[in-house]
Amino acid sequence: MKSYTKELWFEVPTRRAFINITSQVEQCLRESGIQEGLLLCNAMHITASVFINDDESGLHYDYEQWLERLAPHEPVSQYRHNGYEDNADAHMKRQIMGREVVVAITKGKLHFGTWERIFYGEFDGRRRKRVLVKIIGE
Repeated sequence: MKSYTKELWFEVPTRRAFINITSQVEQCLRESGIQEGLLLCNAMHITASVFINDDESGLHYDYEQWLERLAPHEPVSQYRHNGYEDNADAHMKRQIMGREVVVAITKGKLHFGTWERIFYGEFDGRRRKRVLVKIIGE
């Protein structure tokens, strides 16, 4: 069995964003040479997420509105965590959206359902953060 590991780095200039990282992950798969196996992709920061869904701007807008209702950023005084930083809401948004995804690899391709793409969700941007891509298989 072969193994491949790479870290992808992101520095989002805004507080929150959803970034389609499918092409970067597919590049990792090509570099690995693995044809059959599993790919793990996870955010290595507790205020960021990796998830799979549709690349449709209306859905991304809906996510933003929904997450803000569930864990509003302001007032920051509503959270006990907000002593050093004002990012308690970002921790909660990450918990909701998830830490990682696992995708099957079949015939050298990500084995997606219709419309599925991999996204990096940033909830406390303006600094460098990384995403781990780990691929195992043959």
